[in-house]
Amino acid sequence: MNIYDIAAEAGTSISTVSRVLNNKGNVNPKIRDRVEAVLKKYDYKPSAIARGMVSKTMKNIAILTVDVRVTHYARMIYVIEQEFSNLGYNVSVCNTGGSIQECDRYFEILSEKQTDGIVLIGSVFNELIKYPEITAKIKDTPVVIANGQVKLPDFYSVLVDDTKAIRMASDYMFDHGRMDLFYVFDIATDSGRAKRQGFLEAMKLRDVPDGNDRVVIVDESSLEGGRDAARKILSTGRPVNGVICGEDITAIGLMKEFKERGYRVPEDIAVIGCNNSPDSRICEPELATLDNKPELLGGMCASLLRDRMEGKESATSVAIQPELVVRGSASF
Repeated sequence: MNIYDIAAEAGTSISTVSRVLNNKGNVNPKIRDRVEAVLKKYDYKPSAIARGMVSKTMKNIAILTVDVRVTHYARMIYVIEQEFSNLGYNVSVCNTGGSIQECDRYFEILSEKQTDGIVLIGSVFNELIKYPEITAKIKDTPVVIANGQVKLPDFYSVLVDDTKAIRMASDYMFDHGRMDLFYVFDIATDSGRAKRQGFLEAMKLRDVPDGNDRVVIVDESSLEGGRDAARKILSTGRPVNGVICGEDITAIGLMKEFKERGYRVPEDIAVIGCNNSPDSRICEPELATLDNKPELLGGMCASLLRDRMEGKESATSVAIQPELVVRGSASF
């Protein structure tokens, strides 16, 4: 049974049945009763496509991320999914693996599904600016990037000041006499590069001449990446009494390697991570870290996207200020 059959049996027009289904417009009470009786008789439920044709929205939202298993991303995704589910939207979560080709494929699918809005999680999506043939597939669809920025129409951003975050951590170390600092560059994204820039700025402001020489690069953000960073730092022969890492998991691996080599944390070497992940609370000592507030970030992404889909005026970019969380690994 379809909407035409309902209209025929109720003795009215399909436009009237549509208004009853969507609770819109004035409908004669007697006619409404007839339509509702037929709907109840056949337990009629309109399809999503039919509702979308009437309401001009398919009530579909998509969230794209590199890897949903990353705790920091998952915390944002949870908030966004809950927000839109409560508003009656269907929410799809897509893993791109950091691949532009996968992003292209998903954009094709989302365009066919008439997706109402998209959230991109991570600065890795900044690369989209280089691929107009990909972004053209979602033309006129509002897109919000969490901690990223693409300067194209209908793209909006919620940013974390990563440069300021690492500068803040560096200043904290300096203020407590930890002048022999290293920074571990563990993820080659725009966010990762902004963090490294924060370290170099802090070193320059303190008149430390060898800032670049005190940046250690590792292949991945992981426990093994952290262990590798510790080995590289010690192999330089330079004095070290403090290390800042771009990710918590890297900092934890670094601490494990230092401790196994006989160094005390924080007495000999203080360590600060970034993301305030649950992992930061279950290591020993607990990890000092930078809280970039993923739940707040996710909530602001959802709010900004909702405003754009509803045609409300809003800023194209808003910023979140991180906070330093001092715990045992850098407690003086």
